[in-house]
Amino acid sequence: MARIDNDTWDLATSVGATATMVAAGRARATRERLIDDPFAEPLVRAVGVDFFTRWAAGELSADEVDIPGHPWGMQPMTDLLTVRTRLIDQFIGDATASGLSQAVILASGLDARGYRLSWPAETVVFEIDQQQVTDFKTATLAGAGAEPTVDLRAVPVDLRDDWPAALRHAGFDPQRPTVWVAEGLLAFLPPEAQDRLLDNITDLSAAGSRLVVEIFLSTPESLEVMHTTSQNWYEHGLDARLDDLWYGGERHDVAPYLDERGWQTTRHRSAQLLADAGLPVPQRNDGQTENYYCTAQLTGN
Repeated sequence: MARIDNDTWDLATSVGATATMVAAGRARATRERLIDDPFAEPLVRAVGVDFFTRWAAGELSADEVDIPGHPWGMQPMTDLLTVRTRLIDQFIGDATASGLSQAVILASGLDARGYRLSWPAETVVFEIDQQQVTDFKTATLAGAGAEPTVDLRAVPVDLRDDWPAALRHAGFDPQRPTVWVAEGLLAFLPPEAQDRLLDNITDLSAAGSRLVVEIFLSTPESLEVMHTTSQNWYEHGLDARLDDLWYGGERHDVAPYLDERGWQTTRHRSAQLLADAGLPVPQRNDGQTENYYCTAQLTGN
């Protein structure tokens, strides 16, 4: 079903199911000892999407659910999440080691960095997502006996609403440099909402703040690859629909957009990250774009 303004979802449907898919990928990468996220699999099991649970638990093989030679699938996703997780974990570690003691994770979903990373004392981490998502994750992890490793504050607000006000209300201090994480988010925003999000981040950031953001360039060719893949997953038991979740239209490239607003940016190509990690680099078709990750530091505001 195509996206509409003010649409709703939970962690088993629509955009919410992509958060569960990401956690399933992290769980599988953990099982393969590529990363260490012990909370991913319990969270996936609690959501209850059988296809993702079986992938997380190692009960499905790539040969069963992926199209041979296709650039996207559960295994390519798991490989990509391996390097994405490593990049962002390292980014956070470097930023907090340099003295930044305030972090914001946007659209946090089933991200468990507030439970699995070691944070310096006095650090405050804000997680922004819809109320049902933050409540579900908090309750599930508490039920599993997990405790945050940091002063972790849920900010239950939809990013389509006035999230800067909600963030301030939770104790966020815009005068302190901040670590911002926008992982797997921009593709699910309309182009104008992407700009508004980046502008709000800039407005809330003191000099020295750092940002990591994933850029997904949704060309027709790339979307067709994902559509073909999801149809194959449906045939193998996935009952969460993942079609038409992305907004079309021309959008600004993130790195130059941020550069123009006082950030110094660096691009990290997905293919290079995979190659550096010794993981397979999917062959791209003509017209299919390559994701990249943008890390940035604000030099002035």
